[in-house]
Amino acid sequence: MAEDVKTMQEETAEGRNFIHAFIEEDIAPGGQYAGMTVHTRFPPEPNGYLHIGHCKALTIDFGTAEKYGGLCNLRMDDTNPTKEDEEFVEAIKEDIHWLGFDWGDRFFYGSDYFDEDYRQAVGLIKKGLAYVCQLSPEEFREYRGSVGVPARSPYRDRPVEESLDLFERMKNGEFPDGAMTLRARIDLASGNFNMRDPVIYRINHLPHHRYGDKWCIYPMYDFAHPIQDALEGITHSLCSLEFENHRPLYNWVVDNCDLPAKPRQIEFARLGIDHTVMSKRKLRRLVEEGRVSGWDDPRMPTLCGLRRRGYTPRSIRNFCERIGVAKSANIVEYGFLEHCLREDLNETAERVMAVIRPVKLTITNYPEGKAETVTVENNPVDPAAGTREVAFSRHLWIEADDFLETPVPKYKRLYPGGPECRLKGAYLITCTGCVKDESGNVVEVLCEYDPDSRGGDPADGRKVKGATIHWVDAESAVDAEVRLYDNLFSDAAPDAADKDFIDCLNPNSLEILTGCKVEAGLAGAVAPAGFQFMRLGYFCLDNKDSKPGHLVFNRSVSLKDSFKK
Repeated sequence: MAEDVKTMQEETAEGRNFIHAFIEEDIAPGGQYAGMTVHTRFPPEPNGYLHIGHCKALTIDFGTAEKYGGLCNLRMDDTNPTKEDEEFVEAIKEDIHWLGFDWGDRFFYGSDYFDEDYRQAVGLIKKGLAYVCQLSPEEFREYRGSVGVPARSPYRDRPVEESLDLFERMKNGEFPDGAMTLRARIDLASGNFNMRDPVIYRINHLPHHRYGDKWCIYPMYDFAHPIQDALEGITHSLCSLEFENHRPLYNWVVDNCDLPAKPRQIEFARLGIDHTVMSKRKLRRLVEEGRVSGWDDPRMPTLCGLRRRGYTPRSIRNFCERIGVAKSANIVEYGFLEHCLREDLNETAERVMAVIRPVKLTITNYPEGKAETVTVENNPVDPAAGTREVAFSRHLWIEADDFLETPVPKYKRLYPGGPECRLKGAYLITCTGCVKDESGNVVEVLCEYDPDSRGGDPADGRKVKGATIHWVDAESAVDAEVRLYDNLFSDAAPDAADKDFIDCLNPNSLEILTGCKVEAGLAGAVAPAGFQFMRLGYFCLDNKDSKPGHLVFNRSVSLKDSFKK
């Protein structure tokens, strides 16, 4: 898998930017769009939430417009009323703005063009280029033909006036779903099945999210989309690779309808990421069956899920830019997405101390009742981030795995008679023993400190052989809930054709820890604030469940980088 990513990243600049090469050819002197403004569009269907795959597409659409000083429209592809909803419209707009893109005053709905779509369809009928077909879905499949065998339609030579009448009656709601379709009259023998008199209108009596019951016939995407592009003055219709075989139909619609412009369609490979699925149908099933907490579950590949997990716009845009624009399908390691986030957070995240599996540590020779503060840097890679004062006293919290009563080989943390260890920013300590409960569990670690080692440096300059340990002051610590996330799927390819993706779910994708301890300074933190928990990883406050008095942190990404660079 890592090799696939490496190969993709090492493609030539020309290979990664073939879309830009086409555009530069088009806008050069003598090109088909010479002297024109580059104009793209992003047309999501509002039947679900945007995910990381859509992010690649919108980055290409908006980013290309940015590169050439052009424009990019946002258009909701709402020509299918089956599962479209305003909830998704607003979520899509929020996600795009969160990523840092803007469409200005160029926000449209595909449904804005229903009247024009209908007019263009009537025009095709009048030209003898479309006809009403009464084949049932079963008959349609039977008559479709095969390689070398032309399709058939007993309605292909239906008189124009008869098709016009039936099409109007379809619009008026006289026929049930599936009773009739409007088909383009192109070529029943075409080797491209998309050109074998494709359906361009179908009957659907479900109410539309904007127009209610006004319409009961709806244009197919392959018909509506080129019309919408042309009406909006789109120069380059950038879309995913599955539409490559649909391009002849796109061009046919543009050439045969009465339209003011002729956009150019260019295809690129969709983004695939291991250990996840990106089919809206499958993501919807995860939500509806309660396999996840919702569309914004931090394990989901949706942008709202990634945002809740702590991903930053910069990390996602950087990821999309670095994987490039490929002409063939590829699978990217999820670890590379994490790598991009880790790079960003390493530069920007404030370091804090948190203990997620706490055990009490008592410094037996530290004066009872004494309290002080020690100085800790906020970000060692950014000196401008400054420092902060952290409370320190006799009783602290440390991670349970920072103590072993009987150490394993090369263990350099706390154990009775073990080496001196540093308490981050504070003092050197030496473990002297522990206290256990009735069940034999360690409930308290006992240590002594060197009063002359404040800041972690011994006065005599002796070498410290033990590890540096993070801690939280027990007197001032704030309780928190911490959620540790892992891949939603344990299988790298849950989408493979021979698998039920539900069977690939990772039962250990979420671990919830309560009673965790964090610095007192985090008590007032609010989402989406993110931090590096020293030695533990990058965490952010949950934007739904966290609130003052009940802090909830999500692990965004671990400190360890598994991506093979």
